[in-house]
Amino acid sequence: MQEFVYFVDKNDNPTGEIAEKIQAHTDKTKLHAAFSCYIFDNKGNFLVTKRSERKKVWPGLWTNSCCGHPMPNESRVDAIVRRVAVELGAKVKDIKLLVPEYMYKTPAHEGIIEHEFCPIYSAIIDSDIALNPNEVSDYKWISWQDFLDEITKDSNNYSDPESADTAKWSWWCKDQQRFIKSKPI
Repeated sequence: MQEFVYFVDKNDNPTGEIAEKIQAHTDKTKLHAAFSCYIFDNKGNFLVTKRSERKKVWPGLWTNSCCGHPMPNESRVDAIVRRVAVELGAKVKDIKLLVPEYMYKTPAHEGIIEHEFCPIYSAIIDSDIALNPNEVSDYKWISWQDFLDEITKDSNNYSDPESADTAKWSWWCKDQQRFIKSKPI
């Protein structure tokens, strides 16, 4: 299925422009709509995922539970439900907005740049997980504190393309923890 993204201004207002997802991630990437979701179980454990080696953007790195792009005329909550089903073969409930105005632009990775208006959400898992190997190669449940400790140990800042190969965590996941580590999840 071909996916499209829609472009937004710095206030998250759609500009009316859309593009096929991969075409929206170049060295001339414009700001577009995205989301990031941190999923927990009923015991408070946090789900981290490892991006598939088949992914074009940041393959093989550990990251938050699920992230992606709403399609034109799709709410971010609906996009979260859709992408969790696609990536994790799972369902979520109690989706909550944690950080409404998070924006970022990554350094280039093999010619691909993420430039996103990306509100951060949390959710509770509501089913078993059945990974889509094209999206996610592994997952684990960890405590929130263990996550913060692990991500802090990954000192790579991705400014040197050669050193990106030594990174363990995705750029955006490391950046987002600045905004959510003090938030009640």
